[in-house]
Amino acid sequence: MKAGDVISVYSDIKGKCKKGAKEFDGTKVFLGNGISELSRKEIFSGLPELKGIGIRMTEPIYLSPSFDNVLPNYLFLQNLPSAVVTHVLDPQPGEKILDLCAAPGGKTTHIAALMHDQGEVIALDKISNKVEKIKQNALLLGLNSIKAFCFDGTKALKLDMVKDAEGKPPFLRESFDRILLDAPCSGMGQRPNMACSWTLKEVTSYQPLQRKLFTVAVELLKPGGVLVYSTCTITLAENEEQVAWALATFPCLQLQPQEPQIGGEGMMGAGLSSEQLKQLQRFDPSVVPVRDTDIASLGDARIEDMIWLANKDCIGFFIAKFIKRKST
Repeated sequence: MKAGDVISVYSDIKGKCKKGAKEFDGTKVFLGNGISELSRKEIFSGLPELKGIGIRMTEPIYLSPSFDNVLPNYLFLQNLPSAVVTHVLDPQPGEKILDLCAAPGGKTTHIAALMHDQGEVIALDKISNKVEKIKQNALLLGLNSIKAFCFDGTKALKLDMVKDAEGKPPFLRESFDRILLDAPCSGMGQRPNMACSWTLKEVTSYQPLQRKLFTVAVELLKPGGVLVYSTCTITLAENEEQVAWALATFPCLQLQPQEPQIGGEGMMGAGLSSEQLKQLQRFDPSVVPVRDTDIASLGDARIEDMIWLANKDCIGFFIAKFIKRKST
């Protein structure tokens, strides 16, 4: 293989292809054709430090365009449910809002934009380079209301009552008007994902962590405030079971209907009522039956058809919205 050669690209589903192999008969999926930017020799002599474009795709199977460096001061590319969840939070100008697990800052910057950059948006993440990414995105988009801190969200509640005038974490109880908990999760809704390497231990490790973060969020929320819980996974344990646990554990919380409601209702199995399931929002492409869609007719499409299409071609995602009726 030389630079400039036409190359076919495949995904090695089971990760069985050996480095340097000249033939491979394992499980693979064709992704398209392209032109090699480097020779075989250049690729292998440059490993593992080699970075950049190896194959420039000319005939990809998936026709999603690249948004790299497209109006970076104005646009932040997000999946549909990720944009919906911030509208469900419905931040208002002048409010103090917490994004508890914020990196890389897509939802954080969306919150600040919906508030017209008026108010205060606190973004936390416990990995320092991810926090720098939040700050870079806020600077790039010209948003001044965002303050990002490298801090463990499970420790964001200030246990003593000594007031911290600097506005840094941890925070006093009932400090925020609205809180977004886009929780760490197993990420099973992410697409495209050619293969899964999760262990059962890893998948089941998220529920306890999510509950720790949720407990902190409830304490930090003002009475009358809004808490939105979301994940990019599709498991019952990390979604509907967490809602049922929250309602049983915190009597001060009340489940709320969502606007906009684009996803489907919640999944049965966690003991929630049919009315409660309708107040949840679950994006799950796997449950949408395949049928022909005339893209040209979408301008005249019914809202039901648009909702169907939104769930057919997006990541798996879950959203629950709560209001805190009284102080804890």
